Amino acid sequence: MMKMKLSALTILITATAVNANDETSDTLTTDQSYEVMVIEGQRTNLIGSSQSASEGVIGQVELSQRPMLRTGEILEMVPGLVVTQHSGTGKANQYFLRGFNLDHGTDFATSIDGMPINMRSHGHGQGYTDLNFIIEEAIEQITYKKGSYYADVGDFSGAGTALINTQERVEQGFVELTLGEDSYQELTSVNSFQGDDVSWLYALNLNYYDGPWTDIEEDLNRKNVWLKRSQTFDDMTFDATLMLYDNSWNSADQIPRRAVEQGIIGELGSLDTTVGGESDRYSLNLQWYNENFSANIYAIEYNLNLWSNFTYFLDDENNGDQFEQVDQRTIYGGSFNYTFPQSDSIVTHSVGAEVRYDDIDEVGLYKTQDRDRLGVIRSDRVGELSLGAYYEATVQWTENLKSVTGLRYDYYDFDVNSLSNSNINGVDLTQNNGQDTDDLLSAKASLIYSMSPEWETYLSVGQGFHSNDARGVTGRVDPATGQPIDSVDPLVRSLGYELGIRGFITDRLNTSLSLWALDLDSELLFVGDAGNTEANGASERLGLEWTAYYRLNDTWSFDLEYAYTDAKYSDVAAGEGDQIPGAIEHVLQAGVSANFANGWFMNSRVRYFGERPLEETGTVLSDSSTLANIRLGFREDNWTFKVDVLNALDSNDHDIDYYYPSRLSSEASGVGTEDIHYHVLEPRTVRLSATYHF
Repeated sequence: MMKMKLSALTILITATAVNANDETSDTLTTDQSYEVMVIEGQRTNLIGSSQSASEGVIGQVELSQRPMLRTGEILEMVPGLVVTQHSGTGKANQYFLRGFNLDHGTDFATSIDGMPINMRSHGHGQGYTDLNFIIEEAIEQITYKKGSYYADVGDFSGAGTALINTQERVEQGFVELTLGEDSYQELTSVNSFQGDDVSWLYALNLNYYDGPWTDIEEDLNRKNVWLKRSQTFDDMTFDATLMLYDNSWNSADQIPRRAVEQGIIGELGSLDTTVGGESDRYSLNLQWYNENFSANIYAIEYNLNLWSNFTYFLDDENNGDQFEQVDQRTIYGGSFNYTFPQSDSIVTHSVGAEVRYDDIDEVGLYKTQDRDRLGVIRSDRVGELSLGAYYEATVQWTENLKSVTGLRYDYYDFDVNSLSNSNINGVDLTQNNGQDTDDLLSAKASLIYSMSPEWETYLSVGQGFHSNDARGVTGRVDPATGQPIDSVDPLVRSLGYELGIRGFITDRLNTSLSLWALDLDSELLFVGDAGNTEANGASERLGLEWTAYYRLNDTWSFDLEYAYTDAKYSDVAAGEGDQIPGAIEHVLQAGVSANFANGWFMNSRVRYFGERPLEETGTVLSDSSTLANIRLGFREDNWTFKVDVLNALDSNDHDIDYYYPSRLSSEASGVGTEDIHYHVLEPRTVRLSATYHF
């Protein structure tokens, strides 16, 4: 019989209270004859184990130290990645990295415990990455790998990937209560129970928030529950994880600048107060792993109903332009990886494979008013199958020089069938029915040279790709106009290069510098808001990234991250603009944290991203944006108390800017006005938390 120890439930503040000095470290022997100190998180020494200077590890200690407004901001731990929001809190965030406006996830792959998070052929956007089901306090670590140089990463791999792993057990359970302005209420609890060879972990998160908006109550109502069982058999561990998520919200979407300048609404106002969404996600994941082997199988049920209105009365002056996007699917899949035990000290071989099937009952777009359906624009049933396999070899040529080379093969099958014969515009939607297949062979290679136990250099090159929306692959007519359109390539190739250097010095300084380039064959994108494909050409990006994490002593630590990108279309005709809308040129993040011996601790951070073009000529630019967050706390015995001041400078900079035509109800009929549409940063807000460990 298992001996389980159940402690009483109580109230806490989390690992922010953990002193950097408390982080566990192990000693690792690499292929070279020197030792590497491994410390959790971005202070982890990756010399001897990474393929590029653009890899990193983020631990739970660092996640718990950083003040965040939204769950999706955990990805801002990835250097150079910007996370914003143009809509309600329940919707997937907007992401920017390496000159990509990633929309809600295209060209950046994310997974959790081997389960994909990106949604293919999604109702709102290709690669849709909604992180609201994440309970950040139950994350063990996030491993990020920017670039397309890794054989184990397939779809959406152009800009990179983030692999999220959850905890199996915690040293102490806790319960935390957070209260804040605008009716912010959050309850979080994580605990584990240990038997002889079995452990159980649960994580609970409940969140309610009205938001600061003047015309709506956001009425966010989010519920997350995780349950994880881990058992060890000889040298194999088996995990079974159940994740349950349910959410509903009202949205304050982006607004036109002229409506604010004319006094129609304020910066926190809305032109359509009935937009918002409902979403749920339920998953079961089974994992097996040991030192050389890992495998998993999973099933995910996902639903989304999202109401939006970005152009107001441009297309319909009587009923308005509100629309509903629907996504109802079940995803089945699995993967495995095996690294052969070394037969000698020269070569290490790894193989892997993965399969995924998206069984989409409906991916739809409806014309609505006040969330009531007026007619279908398009509604489809989609089946999308992908198979992937890869081989990777690591060769230790000399004591200081090694190479990592890989080949990856991917196969895709698309099947689209309309659920409606015609739409509100009288277009025959069955013309877009169809099937298609495509495959790709991708090559990857890295050359790594260790100059000393403290410095390592990298030269990497690799082919990546992203899949296109199945509806764009089989599309023949525009559902809005009925006019013929060209179908798009199912898979879009990218090619990346990188030269980098990494230093890890005396357990105090961890720094990296990388120069990279990325060519993308096509920026074609299926636009869920319109139900059709937006055609853009090939592109090229060049960039530089620098990171530095410095621990001054056991009390103070500092970090600095800078990213520069030059992004352009590469095949534009004479006289046309070559700027990529939304491509951020400069991103800077800096932070300082302190853990004092008397129990006090603090963390302050500043994020800056520069102006960016909003249309192809570069004539219309967004403003830059600066955001500062501060955390101050105190811990004593089992209790921790903290205060977060988010947007501490009360900046009214913008989270997001777009440039497109819209029409206000007071403007001339049938005439659209090109304008900047933006979503302002949420005003300064204060949140208080009390946490009890047990």
